[in-house]
Amino acid sequence: MEFSELIKVSKVDDVVLYRPFVAPVKGTLCISSHHLLFSSGTEGTMELWLLIRNIDAVEKSILNLGGYQLSKAKSSQEAGRLMASSGTITLKCKDFKILQLDITGMEECLNIASSIEALLSQNSLDMMYPFFFRPTYMNMLEGWDQYSPERELAMLADHTDAFRISYINKDFAVCFSYPSVLIVPKSIDDEVLKKSAKFRQGGRFPYLSYYHKKNGKMIFRSSQPLIGPNVRRCKEDEGLLGTIVGSDERAYVLDTRSSQSIQQAKVMGGGTESTSNYRNWKRLQKALERGRILQESLIKLVEACNDQSHNMDRWLSKLENSKWLSHVQSILNAACMVAQCVEREEASVLVHGSEGTDTTLQVTSLAQVILDPDCRTLMGFQSLIEREWLQAGHPFQARCTRSAYSHAKLKQEAPTFLLFLDCCWQLMRQFPCSLEFNEQFLITLFEQAYASSFGTFLANNEKERFNNNVKEKTHSLWSWINSQSEHKRYINPFYSRNLFTIWPSIQPQSLQLWQGLFFRWNSLTQHKNEVWNAINNIINCEFWHSHKDKERHDLHLSLNTTEEQLSK
Repeated sequence: MEFSELIKVSKVDDVVLYRPFVAPVKGTLCISSHHLLFSSGTEGTMELWLLIRNIDAVEKSILNLGGYQLSKAKSSQEAGRLMASSGTITLKCKDFKILQLDITGMEECLNIASSIEALLSQNSLDMMYPFFFRPTYMNMLEGWDQYSPERELAMLADHTDAFRISYINKDFAVCFSYPSVLIVPKSIDDEVLKKSAKFRQGGRFPYLSYYHKKNGKMIFRSSQPLIGPNVRRCKEDEGLLGTIVGSDERAYVLDTRSSQSIQQAKVMGGGTESTSNYRNWKRLQKALERGRILQESLIKLVEACNDQSHNMDRWLSKLENSKWLSHVQSILNAACMVAQCVEREEASVLVHGSEGTDTTLQVTSLAQVILDPDCRTLMGFQSLIEREWLQAGHPFQARCTRSAYSHAKLKQEAPTFLLFLDCCWQLMRQFPCSLEFNEQFLITLFEQAYASSFGTFLANNEKERFNNNVKEKTHSLWSWINSQSEHKRYINPFYSRNLFTIWPSIQPQSLQLWQGLFFRWNSLTQHKNEVWNAINNIINCEFWHSHKDKERHDLHLSLNTTEEQLSK
């Protein structure tokens, strides 16, 4: 179906736009295949572009003074009265923004709402906006090589020769949610990997997530073993984990499920590693919530943030009932546990839950931010997202289809990635000089994961992106972020490289609500923005002067050298 067939009306005049802390504006509203465009059409024109994919809920109300339905109007006079009725469309967006449109004419109001809902219902991947986004200032080939297993192996070679590149997953035959090129232990052949994959849910065999250069210990991730109620064994899987630790070393398996979930999984054919079969591996457990519980937590949190009652006790009660900060605390706690095993106990760790695509990735990626200063740089964090989320098979399309306002029945939606970003913000707040990127970068990643002009977060895994030619037909988000005009927006002006592990406090009093994200549409941020702009200007000015001082110093040395040579 063509987009034009879904749009009942493409242009409406005399629409009034209401936004928080901004005066109402009257203008023209236009609908295209992927955007809503509002323009004031006056001197000093105000334009608002809203990606339709960013809309989470469409709510409409009609003020019909005549009390009739337009279809039942018996005369042109009655029809005129109904056409003069006003309607309001409230657009609640995935980034928590709320816009209100007042439209004259009930029919036009309903047609606008119907057109938006019809465009939102188009879920075909190749019909999404990134496949139509063609900026002339960007190269479509750039940004897709942000992370490469071959480059990663080359960097590992400076510290260990225990790994190799494997193409066992070519055409995604072994595991649909792993990339086609893999880094695997050199001592393990591909046949062992295949048998281990068959023993793991979804084929996700234990895979290298991080190598700690300080002591050579590693973090691996996988899905649950399929031991079932009869405690099946897989010699190849046991051998694969056996190569990670020496005979006199110890290692840990961190399971992110509750005991009840593990028992239920055993009945269904899953389970966890038996310490009698996996020698030197000790089991740890840190139950993390997932799925519907997290989505409902986000809904309650956003509802609390939108509460305009100004009753502090009521607001604090709503915040506590959402349990959002409890989820943040649990993830930070699990990541710190992994980091402690690697750094202080000098033991390798395998992390998994059930599928290994949600809580597992939260823990492994956050542990790396805690341990590795490279992951705390702007480029390093992008590589981390690419390696530990995108290529590791986090189902972004399924998890980010809906946000906090949707009235649709929950399916696979969950703010898994948003919780990880929130944990990173907590680290940023506790260690303000240790992360090279700023809060705006984290907010941008959140926005792009839910609705984007770029193809980076499209689909659920590398196989789907390959089948839909995402890398050939869309632009990469990283190319845009690293462009000269955008890059400086995401730099922390206070950054100073910290080579040490950063150990966050996870006590409740140490964790705060991420106001810069959850309150940014509900509070006036003008003064905060002015302060940050002033700080950046001061730092840029100091850098410019120091750079000029260095240039003058170098020029002075050059002149002195020239004079000495001439005098000789």
